[in-house]
Amino acid sequence: MMGLMASEETRTITPPTVRSSAARDAGKRGGPSTHAWTKRLLVLGIVLSALNLRPAITSLGALLEEVRDGLGMSGSVAGLLTSVPPLCFAVFGVMAPRLARRFGPGAVVCAGMVAIATGLLIRPYAGGTAGFLAASALALMGIAVSNVLMPVIVKHWFPDRVGSMTGLYSMALALGTSLAAAVTVPLTDALGGSWQSGLALWSGLAVAAILPWLPFVRGRVPAPGTGNRSERTEASASGDPAREEAPRLRITRSRTAWALAVFFGLQATAAYITMGWMAQIFRDAGVPAGTAGLLLAVTMAMGIPLAFVIPRLATRLPHQGPIVLALGVCGLAGYAGLYLAPAAGAWAWALLLGIANCAFPLALTMVGMRARSGPGVAQLSAFAQSTGYLISIPGPLLVGVLYQHSGGWGLPIALMSALMIPQMVVGFLAGRDRTVEAEAGR
Repeated sequence: MMGLMASEETRTITPPTVRSSAARDAGKRGGPSTHAWTKRLLVLGIVLSALNLRPAITSLGALLEEVRDGLGMSGSVAGLLTSVPPLCFAVFGVMAPRLARRFGPGAVVCAGMVAIATGLLIRPYAGGTAGFLAASALALMGIAVSNVLMPVIVKHWFPDRVGSMTGLYSMALALGTSLAAAVTVPLTDALGGSWQSGLALWSGLAVAAILPWLPFVRGRVPAPGTGNRSERTEASASGDPAREEAPRLRITRSRTAWALAVFFGLQATAAYITMGWMAQIFRDAGVPAGTAGLLLAVTMAMGIPLAFVIPRLATRLPHQGPIVLALGVCGLAGYAGLYLAPAAGAWAWALLLGIANCAFPLALTMVGMRARSGPGVAQLSAFAQSTGYLISIPGPLLVGVLYQHSGGWGLPIALMSALMIPQMVVGFLAGRDRTVEAEAGR
């Protein structure tokens, strides 16, 4: 009782000026008020950035036939076009940790949004297939570095909410993906039927995503838990997760890292085949173009609720393998439906493949769980995503070649189904409760 009274007395007699001074000092040290607005701004930046990580791809998938006709592409060249995203993600994604160490993750993500906006604006008007590919590569470069750094930012700023924050930006990513697939064709029709306008309009969304990251470009906003003790080194005080002292990990010695990389690659193969070709599969089966785009949107939209549920569930389980297997079974069922009755059961197959595509947020969640430290997550994220996207490059291209030379979708769908089996195996292995630090050693 005396303690409570003393505490109450202390609160009563504390002069307002003292409290104000303390609040100002806390703000200068990166105290609660500073961190509150910083975190809100960071969440906004993460959500807006995630919305921009797939429209460059799914908007093209919805208009692929028009783009092919407009640029005079063959089926093989169109297959090459659908392989450009994983190629760019592999090449540019590996650069993300180094760029983040030098400039800070926020600055790199901001630059990535600028690259996306610029690439999407100029690619429909670049003239010819080569110009279209080059502008697409610019936008995909911005997507690549943001892909790698999102798990790093989440791990550092929200270490106690990895599952929920991964779910949040995975939901936003799925929303952007499905939105682009659903409305690109109607908006193109509303703009006079010009596929150039239908693709270029998505640059506006990327421009909006630049703004929340501007304070992180030069401000070096401090992260929670930094400050004092000589600001815990310059890197920590700046709030730069990628600038912390990196552990000496020989990441290629980790079996878990390899399993996660292969799992990431195979799920990316399935995802980019779906985004690039599924609308065309339905159109060839007699489904109208607008409905085919809507079916692709439904597939992508399944990730909106599930991308929030699956990461939260994954962080509560010691082994994520059972989730991997459940998603794989849905994928196999969806491919079987596409082969047997693509038009008759189109909505069911779209739903099943949408569930299977949620292997992506699961993979991102496992990246955050399979490393103990922020730098460890940065190394694992760069390795798993770059290696994974390299693995995924041949898939969409091979589908285009098989489609052109076989004259149908039987062989491509058989390929998709066959790749699902190793995806389930390596995903099960990657889901074991291990860390790369324990396996890679220092």
